Amino acid sequence: MSWTHRPSSPSTEIRRRPREHPHAPFYEGVLNMGEEELLASWKGQPNLDEPRSGRVEGVDRFGRWVEETREWLLGADAAIRPVYLLVTPTRTVEEVAIDLTLEGERRELPVAIVGEHDLDGLTAVRIYHSMWPLTGAHEVRWPLLSRDPSITVPDAVGDYQRALAAGDVEGILASYEDDAVAREPAGGEYVFAGKEKLRHIYSLQFADGAGIPLELCTMTDDGVACALEYNAPQWGHRAIEPQAGVAVYQRGGSGKIAFTRIYDDIAPPEASDSSASTVCARPFGAEGT
Repeated sequence: MSWTHRPSSPSTEIRRRPREHPHAPFYEGVLNMGEEELLASWKGQPNLDEPRSGRVEGVDRFGRWVEETREWLLGADAAIRPVYLLVTPTRTVEEVAIDLTLEGERRELPVAIVGEHDLDGLTAVRIYHSMWPLTGAHEVRWPLLSRDPSITVPDAVGDYQRALAAGDVEGILASYEDDAVAREPAGGEYVFAGKEKLRHIYSLQFADGAGIPLELCTMTDDGVACALEYNAPQWGHRAIEPQAGVAVYQRGGSGKIAFTRIYDDIAPPEASDSSASTVCARPFGAEGT
């Protein structure tokens, strides 16, 4: 969008790599920019996909989407907290946590926005979040991209991917720093901090004795964080309807993973459902963390 101004300051909880590519926060653009300014950010026709509205293509449909989304955010008294911003010359991955008032209660919605762009503007935007915080249910998100077999994931993030595919809890833990934090797509209370809590949640995920192999579609890496867009066709021994997601793995000072933040809407098998066993932690981007 002329999402071309510098973003708001991020939480002190999340380190951010210095950037050469200025960027304005996505939802601030939706809330505060005019339609002409937003349209001017696109290289051609708008091409956006998000869980609530599906595929949004063309000027007219995009204009309606902006109006509907602005009305929804304002009606829910939305407060948008920046979490991390990953920028490369051709792709931006922006993470935020949106606090919303729905049905009389305050809820957190973690969101990742992936923007494809070149020097002439945006070419595609893909928004990822779970519907669980909004509706209390999961919805299938069909694949948005094809697998890219050329992707080679480096360092501890690659170790994590191999362990995830194999269902190797010890391998997963070895890729993390001792005080690392993992956040599930639902956000809120679904945050797990420290090796003991991480062992619990990954043991739960691998409850049937097998892993969760991902089909990797894009990799965006700024040296601090690595974002992987993926399709998930399988959970353990069970084939599932292939579903789209993105995960951001943020490295700590040791080079191992300090934070994992996942954005998809996959319904886990009953044996792996963390909603029956959660650990509360402070939300990402919360003031004072």
